[in-house]
Amino acid sequence: MIIFVYKSSGRLQPFNTKKIFVQLITMGPLLHYSLLKCLLYVILPHLLTQCVSSMQRPCLDSERSALLQLKESFILNRSASSYPLAYLKVGSWKLEGQGDCCSWDGVECDDNTGHVIGLDLSSSFLYASIDSNSSLFHLHHLRRLNLSGNDFNDSKIPSAIGNLSRLSHLDLSSSGFSGQIPSEVLELPKLVILDLSGNIGLELQNPSLKSLAEKLVNLEYLNLDEVNASSTIPQSLANLSYLIYLSLGDCELRGEFPIEIFQLPNLQYLEVSDNPYLTGHLPEFHKSSYIESLALANTGFSGELPKSIGNLKSLSHLSVQVCHFAGRIPSSLANLTELNFLSLRRNGFRPGTLSWLDKLTKLTVLDLAFTNSQGDILSSLKNLTQLTVLRIFQNQFSSQIPSWLGNLTQLTILDLGRNKFWGQIPQSIFSLVNLEALGLERNNLSGAMKLESFLNLKNLYGLQLSGNNFSLLTTTTVTNVTVPKFTILTLGSSNLLEFPDFLSGQDELEFLDLSGNKIDGFIPKWIWGFCAETLEVLDLGGNFLTGFHQPLVVPPWTNLRTLDLSSNKLGGSLPIPSASIYHYFVSDNLLTGEIPSMICNLTSITTFDLSNNKFSGTLPPCLGNLSSSLSILNLQNNNFHGLIPQSCKKGSKLRMIDISQNQLDGQIPRSLVNCNMLEFLNLGNNQIVDTFPSWLGRLPELRILILRHNGFHGAIGKPKTKEFPKLRIFDLSFNKFIGRLPSRHFQLWRAMKFVDVSKLRYLEANTSFEGTVNRWYGTFSYSMTMTNKGTQTKYEKILEFLVAIDLSSNRFEGCIPEDIQILKAIQFLNLSNNLLSGPIPSSLANLTGLESLDLSQNKLSGEIPQELAQLTFIAFFNVSNNHLIGPIPQGKQFATFENNSFEGNPGLCGNPLSKKCYAEGSSPPPPSLSKKDRGRESWLELVWKAVLLGYGSGLVNGLVLGYSFNPMKHKWFVKCFGVKQQNRRGRN
Repeated sequence: MIIFVYKSSGRLQPFNTKKIFVQLITMGPLLHYSLLKCLLYVILPHLLTQCVSSMQRPCLDSERSALLQLKESFILNRSASSYPLAYLKVGSWKLEGQGDCCSWDGVECDDNTGHVIGLDLSSSFLYASIDSNSSLFHLHHLRRLNLSGNDFNDSKIPSAIGNLSRLSHLDLSSSGFSGQIPSEVLELPKLVILDLSGNIGLELQNPSLKSLAEKLVNLEYLNLDEVNASSTIPQSLANLSYLIYLSLGDCELRGEFPIEIFQLPNLQYLEVSDNPYLTGHLPEFHKSSYIESLALANTGFSGELPKSIGNLKSLSHLSVQVCHFAGRIPSSLANLTELNFLSLRRNGFRPGTLSWLDKLTKLTVLDLAFTNSQGDILSSLKNLTQLTVLRIFQNQFSSQIPSWLGNLTQLTILDLGRNKFWGQIPQSIFSLVNLEALGLERNNLSGAMKLESFLNLKNLYGLQLSGNNFSLLTTTTVTNVTVPKFTILTLGSSNLLEFPDFLSGQDELEFLDLSGNKIDGFIPKWIWGFCAETLEVLDLGGNFLTGFHQPLVVPPWTNLRTLDLSSNKLGGSLPIPSASIYHYFVSDNLLTGEIPSMICNLTSITTFDLSNNKFSGTLPPCLGNLSSSLSILNLQNNNFHGLIPQSCKKGSKLRMIDISQNQLDGQIPRSLVNCNMLEFLNLGNNQIVDTFPSWLGRLPELRILILRHNGFHGAIGKPKTKEFPKLRIFDLSFNKFIGRLPSRHFQLWRAMKFVDVSKLRYLEANTSFEGTVNRWYGTFSYSMTMTNKGTQTKYEKILEFLVAIDLSSNRFEGCIPEDIQILKAIQFLNLSNNLLSGPIPSSLANLTGLESLDLSQNKLSGEIPQELAQLTFIAFFNVSNNHLIGPIPQGKQFATFENNSFEGNPGLCGNPLSKKCYAEGSSPPPPSLSKKDRGRESWLELVWKAVLLGYGSGLVNGLVLGYSFNPMKHKWFVKCFGVKQQNRRGRN
C-alpha cells in the first residue's frame, strides 16, 4: 500500500507501509507476526499521538474564534455528503470541555506556534453558501485545506482564497462549487496539490488551463475532472516536472494532446478520459517510465498501441476504451504483469487472438468488448483466478463455454454476449455465487434450461439471455422471498409461453425484455403497476399479445423511456404511454381508430412508430409541435387521409419521416424546408398532387427521397446550386413527370459520384439514452420498398453506400443523357416505362458498379452497345419493348440474361433469342473496327452520300439528305450544325 505523506519541505513523498513492516520483521525475527502488526498499526500511532499532543502549544484564541464562527455559518445536512464514511467533524468544536481547537476533529496545528495549519472538513455534512467574508479566510497560516464532499450550494470559490498564501494543499472536490475559478487560486505559489474535480458547474476559461500551468509550477497533484476548461491542452503542462498525478477527465478538451506530457519524469497517473474531441497518439515508452495508471477512455486518440507499451512494467491500470486505436493488439501487453485493470473496448483493432492474456495473473477487471477478437480466448483465462469483471461482449469467439469457468469464483460480472458460443450452458456457471451480472445474449447456445437455476444466484441483478436457441422452462412457481431483485432482465427469444410468475414481485427493474417469445393473450394487469418508479425500458414486441386485462389508461411509469409493443396482435385504439417516453413502437399490430390528441402531451418523444396498423382519420396538427424533440416519425401503411400537417418548425430534430402507403393528398408542406437534419423522406404511395419540390434540395443531410406512386406532374425545372449534396436514393417512379431527364441535376449530386464500400454501415438513427443509472444503447434502422431487378423489394436495412435512381413509369422523353455516366457510384438505374428515344449511350459502361439496369418500355433505337458487356456486376438487364436492332452483346454477364430481357425488339438477334444474326452456314461478320476506324468509316460514308446527293443542290443540302439516309449520325450532325443554327436564331 502506497500512501502520500508530507515532509517538512512540503513536498509530497511516498510512504511504503509494507516496506517498513518488512524492516520491522528483519529487526525482530523472534517477534510474533501479530505482535508486529499490533506494534505498527496500533501501539506506535497511539504513543506518537500522546507524545506529540503533550508537546503541542494550544491554539490561538483568534483562530479558535474563527473556527467557531465558521461552524456557525454551516447548516448541517446529512444529504450534503454522499460518502458512506462521512461524519459530523464539527460536532466536537466546543468551547467547554476541550477548548483547545488543536484537538478538534479535522484541525491540525503547528507544534511550535499553535497556528492552525491544516483543516480537513471533508464529507462533514456541510451545507452553505461560502463567500469572501467567511471567517475561514482569517486562518492565514493554513497550509492544507480540504472541504471536499460537502454541498456549498453552487456558490463561487471566493476570491479571498488568495489570502491563504501558505496553502500547499487545496481540495474542494465534489462540493457544489460553480462559476469561474478565480485568478487568486493561481496566485498560491506553494500549491503542490490542487483538486477541484467533481464540481460540474465550475469553469476554467479566464484564467485558463494555460495560465494555471504557467503559474503553479510546483504542482505534483492536479485533478480538474468535470471542470469545464473548453480549450486545448497547453504545451506548458509538459513543463511541470514535479507532476506525479494529472487528471483532466471530462473537461471539454480539444485539439492534439502534447506527447511530451507522457514523458514527464515523475508522472505516475494520467487521466484524460471523456474528452471525445481530444486527439493524440501514444509515444514510444521507455523502460524508465514510472506510469502506473493510463486512462484515455472516450477520447479521439488514434494510431496503434505501440509495442513499447510493454515497457511500462509498473502499469496497473490501462483504459483506452471507446477510442480510435487500430492495428493489432500488441502481444507485448503480456509484459505488464502488474496490471489489475485492462479495458480495450470499442476500438478499431484488427482481428486477432489473445493467447498472451494468461500472463496477466493479477487482473481483476478485463474488458475486451468490441475488439474484433477471435479464437479460443477462454483457454487464456483459466489462470486468471483474481478476475472480478470479465467482459468479452460483441466479438467473434466461437467455442463451447468450458465448465472450468466456474473456478473463477471471484467473478461478479461475466459478459459473454454477442459472440458465437454454442452448446449448452455449463452447470458450473451456477456455482459462481458472487455473480451480480451475467450476459449470454445473442449466441448460439442451445438446450433447455430451468429459469429457476438462474434465480438461485442470489446476488444477481443483471441477467441477459435473449437471442439464443434454448428454451427457458418455468414449471415451478417461485416465491418472491427466494428471487433476486433484478434491474436488468432480458429473456427475449427464449420460447417462453407465458409471463414468468416471479415478475409480479419485482419492484426494481429498469430494463425488461420479453420480446420474440410465444406469449399470447392479454397483457396481465399487474404489469401496469410493477416497477412504477424504476422501469425505463419495456420490450414486449414479437409475441402474440392481443390486448390488455384492464381498460387502457396512461401507465404510471414515471421514468419509462422506451416502450415496444410492436409485432403483436393488439387491437383497439392506440395505448398512450406516460409523458416521460422517448421511444414508442407499436408497429405491425391491428390497432384502429385515430391518433388521439393525448399524443400531443408526449413532449419528450424522439421515436414514434405506428407503421403497419389500421389507423385512420387525419394526422393531428400537433405533430409539428413535437418536431423539437421528435427524430423518427413512421406512420407508413395505414389509412390516414387528408393533408400532410406542417410537421417541421425551425430547430426541428426530425431525421426520418415515413408516411408512405396512406391516402394523404394535397401538396407537400413547404415547412419541410426547416428539417435541416432530415436524412430520410418517404411520401410514396399516397395521393399527393404537386410539382417537383425542388426546394427539398436545400436539405443538407437528405440521403433518401421517395415520392413514388403519387400524382406529381410537370417538368423537373433547372436545379439549384449545391442541391442534394448527400442524396443517394432518388425514387420518382409512377408519377406524371414530363420533359427530359434531369441531367443538369445529375451533375450536382456529389454523393452519387463516389462510394466507399469498405464502410459497411447501415442508415440508422441512434436511439441510445442516458438512464437514471445506466446508458441504454439502441438504433432504429431505416427501411424502404424499391423496385430492384424487376421486383418490389423490401429493404429492412439500407446500406449507406447503396445508390439508386428510379424514374420509371413517368412520361420522360428525349435521349438518355451522357451526363448520367458521372454518377459512378450508382448500382440500380430504372428508366423503364417512359417515352425515351434515341440510342442507348455506350457511356453507361462507365457505371462499373451497376447491378441493375432497366430501360424497358421506351422508344429506344439503334444497337445495344457492345461496351455494356464490360459491366461485370450487372445481374439484371432489361431493354424489352423498344425499337432496338442488331446483335445482342455476348459473354460475361450477358450470357446469364434470358429472352424476356430483350423481347419486343424485332430487330434484335443473337443469344438468348432464337433469331440468328447471320444465315446458317455463313460466316459471322468481321471483327468490329476500332472506335477511331468506325468514326473514319462513318465520316467517309456520310461525305460520299453527300457528294452524290448534293451534286445538283449544294453541299449543305447534300449533307442533310445524306444524314436522312443514316439516322445513326444524329449526334454528330447536331454537334457540327445544330449549335451554329441555334446561335444564328438567337442573333436574328
